[in-house]
Amino acid sequence: MSTTAKEFKHVSYLWNEEKAASLHNDEVALLIYRSNLLGADLRLTNYGGGNTSCKVQQPDPLTGLSTEVMWVKGSGGDIGTLKKSGLAALYLNRLHQLQSIYTGIDMEDQMVELFNHCIFDLNSKAPSIDTPLHAFLPFKHIDHLHPDAAIAIAASKDGKAITEQLFQGKIGWVDWQRPGFDLGLKLQQCLANNPGIRGIMLGSHGLFTWGDTAYECYLNTLEVVEQCATYIAAAIALKGKVFGGEKISAAPRQHRLKQAAALAPVLRGFCSSQQSMIGHFTDDERVLEFINSTDLDRLAPMGTSCPDHFLRTKISPLVLALDPYEDLQNLETLQAKLQPAFAQYRDMYAAYYAACKQPDSPAMRDPNPVVLLYPGIGLFTFAKDKQTARVAAEFYINAINVMRGAEAISAYTSLPRQEAFNIEYWLLEEAKLQRMPKPKALSGKIAFITGSAGGIGKAIAKKMAAEGACVVVNDINKERLGTAIIEFTKNFGADNIGSVLLDVTDEASTIAAFEETALQFGGVDIIVNNAGISISKSITDHSMEEWDRLYDILVKGQFMVSKAGIALLRKQQMGGDIVNIVSKNAVVAGPNNPGYGSAKAAQAHLTRLMAAELGADKIRVNAVNPDAVIADSNIWSGGWAEGRAKAYGIKVEELPAYYAKRTLLNEVILPEDIANACFALVGGLLHKSTGNSLNVDGGVAMAFLR
Repeated sequence: MSTTAKEFKHVSYLWNEEKAASLHNDEVALLIYRSNLLGADLRLTNYGGGNTSCKVQQPDPLTGLSTEVMWVKGSGGDIGTLKKSGLAALYLNRLHQLQSIYTGIDMEDQMVELFNHCIFDLNSKAPSIDTPLHAFLPFKHIDHLHPDAAIAIAASKDGKAITEQLFQGKIGWVDWQRPGFDLGLKLQQCLANNPGIRGIMLGSHGLFTWGDTAYECYLNTLEVVEQCATYIAAAIALKGKVFGGEKISAAPRQHRLKQAAALAPVLRGFCSSQQSMIGHFTDDERVLEFINSTDLDRLAPMGTSCPDHFLRTKISPLVLALDPYEDLQNLETLQAKLQPAFAQYRDMYAAYYAACKQPDSPAMRDPNPVVLLYPGIGLFTFAKDKQTARVAAEFYINAINVMRGAEAISAYTSLPRQEAFNIEYWLLEEAKLQRMPKPKALSGKIAFITGSAGGIGKAIAKKMAAEGACVVVNDINKERLGTAIIEFTKNFGADNIGSVLLDVTDEASTIAAFEETALQFGGVDIIVNNAGISISKSITDHSMEEWDRLYDILVKGQFMVSKAGIALLRKQQMGGDIVNIVSKNAVVAGPNNPGYGSAKAAQAHLTRLMAAELGADKIRVNAVNPDAVIADSNIWSGGWAEGRAKAYGIKVEELPAYYAKRTLLNEVILPEDIANACFALVGGLLHKSTGNSLNVDGGVAMAFLR
């Protein structure tokens, strides 16, 4: 077959013959290559979904004799980024021998434990529950994917008949069943009953396809999915209206974003009643088509069909009974309107749990919704971290695609509630959750640090991100901000880092920055007022422009950022932290320092005033007082270093040693020291502390607070 001229309309053909040839017929390397190509197209499979395999002859390390080994994607991971370390390698004959001891469905969990006795490569990833589904099919290369187009057929009322008609018997059918050993046997039996088929459709679940080579498997998968998608596209074109047609019109995009930014913190507060959640928003055209449709009220409560979708989006979404042009500014009225909806959802989830639980079921998990639909505006998702929230939104779009296709060709059907529960509260899934790493101190938190593209602010942002927070990096300098974002994204991942240009002296810029923060992450928990400048001159040499600039950035900037941030914090009703980076100069009178020192004193007292005012909101306000932070600090650019050296009668290069010697601990202060102090205040150990100042100056007796 040609690898250069194949064209597909509904899926991406990405195979490169030269690249494949460079892998020298290494079947495992070709498996990884094929998997990465499949995972690169979300129309073929969703993030983290599906698994792929190949079977090869390898020498047994114990006997030296050739034995057949199955390499298959292990538990967890994503085929789009799959590496060899993400594969499990197992003796195929041992997997087949497990059939002799299998006595039925009651042994499913026990069989997963027995997979470990079949491991060939000791560096294997833990085998997944789908391992037998690949083992019991005799083909060299197998793909198990969750393409929207295939699931639309699998989840439709007439799915089996449509599959038979569409593929003329060349694709088999297996009714819905939870993945596991028994489903592997069902696939084996389906193939025995239908020799010569090129794949199997799993009811409500997904698709199995195969081939004798990696390329033949890849091409077979694309052709089957393309045929499904073409069939659905023709049905939609013939039907005309999708989801019963439009019930309401989407609001203009800028209004959608304004509404989403205003509402997200309120929703985050409700969704975080048990643990702090991170948010995601999308107004993707596919979302708008669904949430604005006549059939929304019928389809949304049904929930999703594919287990991969369901596990990440919960039993069903919460549809918000809000007008697209609803006034969202009156917080008390808005919360009163939303409270009954959230209470009803939690009651529904508790009733679902009570009706479906088994004697050994894990305790009920968080009853809050993951997916929230705002007709006319868009889709919100909330989860323990940004990646999980973003992926939940992607999965719900997959589910929308499935519903769209199924409704066009027949009628959409979702998983029965008991089956859904059995997946959600499967003991194997619970064990996987229990193996998850312990959350970091700031997991689930969102930090907004002003002036964080360099110097002290950058060090604070790095510390917050390293401790698990989502961080909004911002600066007035666009070029410096761009460079910082590249660094932060590389070190902490794109999901955990947001950015916005910010001029702290401009109220509109400040308000817009917090709106963007709400859109990116759903709200804010930690605000660090760090942006600043320094001017060292005597009072007679100080110009009015310099005086105003100091007070605009240090005092007015702290005021405006805090004011906008407090409004957002109050919407969430989750408390929070404000940390102001002040200075030793707020309490120590030194030469040539009237503008900077008095502005810092104003910052310090504003800290105390805010702490007194915000205690009832559980918003803690504290200050960090640095001194002589020379390394990588923007303060030392310009004339500040020269001014301080002149004031002390020394050379600029002598400043670090001079500052260190005058401290009680004889220490040079670094940006990381200030970052550690900020973390100490917001990391959880001092959650009952507010209105305090923490000196980080190596010990300057004159700066001791009295």
